[in-house]
Amino acid sequence: MLSIHNLQANVADKPILKGLSLTINAGEIHAIMGPNGAGKSTLGYTLAGRPGYDVTGGDVTFDGQDLLALDPHERAAAGLFLGFQYPVEIPGISNLQFLRESLNAQRKIRGEDPLSGADFLKIARAQADAMGMDMDMLKRPVNVGFSGGEKKRNEMVQMGILNPKLALLDETDSGLDIDALRVVGEGINRIMRKADKAVLLITHYQRLLDYVQPDFVHVLAEGKIVRSGGPELALELEREGYRELAA
Repeated sequence: MLSIHNLQANVADKPILKGLSLTINAGEIHAIMGPNGAGKSTLGYTLAGRPGYDVTGGDVTFDGQDLLALDPHERAAAGLFLGFQYPVEIPGISNLQFLRESLNAQRKIRGEDPLSGADFLKIARAQADAMGMDMDMLKRPVNVGFSGGEKKRNEMVQMGILNPKLALLDETDSGLDIDALRVVGEGINRIMRKADKAVLLITHYQRLLDYVQPDFVHVLAEGKIVRSGGPELALELEREGYRELAA
């Protein structure tokens, strides 16, 4: 599904990714762990096409397409979803309005008919119910006045509605208490643990991986993947830290 070969990227002319290679197949969940400044968030932003994250080398294919040749909105329409460590607030635009416009914009690029208001509300209600969110919250401006846990639940509702092929989740566990972490983990599994989907989890800690068990764990250090293994690698990192294992 996703093939990254020798990816190099700069931020403000500073090299951050320095030859990163990774392959993610459909049906797989990969976790990337590493110290602060290793390039974890840069990887997510670069794949999503965020401005200011400049690719200087390497190539990335997604579902047979040259991902780096696509604009950010085209990457989203192709099935890429980026979950933020700190979801942004958008005053003046309701969740429902934002999500319906986003979904129909993606459908238009894919050559699909737009959803009617009634059909969209049916999908939105089902996703909100699954995440324990009241529909009244979806009528509020995007993330405005939401707690950290509510923002992450709202992001899972967004992911469920957009139904991506590949989810890049950047420290989704950040700021979550135990109950919210469980709910968000269950949401990831419900939406994305399927044979035709894949997930790249970016995280510092093992705790999210207790709920969303990865098939592969990778250590990212100084812009490269320096070690890969199974779920047991995350437990080693929790015990030993990054310095010894990344060496």
